[in-house]
Amino acid sequence: MKRKGILIVVSGFSGAGKGTLVKKLIEEYEGYALSISATTRQPRPGEEDGREYFFLQKEQFERKIAENGLIEYACYCENYYGTPREYVEQQLADGKDVILEIEIQGALKIKKQYEDALLLFVMPPSAEELRRRLEGRGTETKEVIDKRMRRAAEEAEGIEAYDYIVINDDLDICVRQLHEIITAAHNTPERNKEFIENIRTELEGEK
Repeated sequence: MKRKGILIVVSGFSGAGKGTLVKKLIEEYEGYALSISATTRQPRPGEEDGREYFFLQKEQFERKIAENGLIEYACYCENYYGTPREYVEQQLADGKDVILEIEIQGALKIKKQYEDALLLFVMPPSAEELRRRLEGRGTETKEVIDKRMRRAAEEAEGIEAYDYIVINDDLDICVRQLHEIITAAHNTPERNKEFIENIRTELEGEK
């Protein structure tokens, strides 16, 4: 029986380390694909179309919206960002587990469309550690860090909508836990309806 991929949504506070976690998961284990978002913003130096993003003109993006070609999309700072449906569904059909790294609102939209999507929320071991990691980046002002902490407090209200939380304390342990959760999710009855029905049919024939 060919394994169908699972759509995995990974969210988390800014500074929780979700990007690093996903990158290491894909490097260490086979069978994963990171969803590539489409955007109307200009490529930054070193970025390639189809690798970091699918870079589209505004008209192309709006055509995709009209044709229901995006699973979810949003507009930030006058640029569109979205998840192309065709790319994701092709990867799933090929048996890959597709990872989407998006925020809570987008995650909930995806859960409505894909009931068997797996929602994972990456958390730091404490709020103090979250602030320490944000400060450790050395790229943001105190005001920006304070804003990100306030945003985290707001996002914390929606965590119950997720299937699992993953506490990113030790990166290697966390990557292993993430892989184990996804592996276990493949074996839920809900995601194996066709297999279960086939066994029932065969058992009926044995009577």
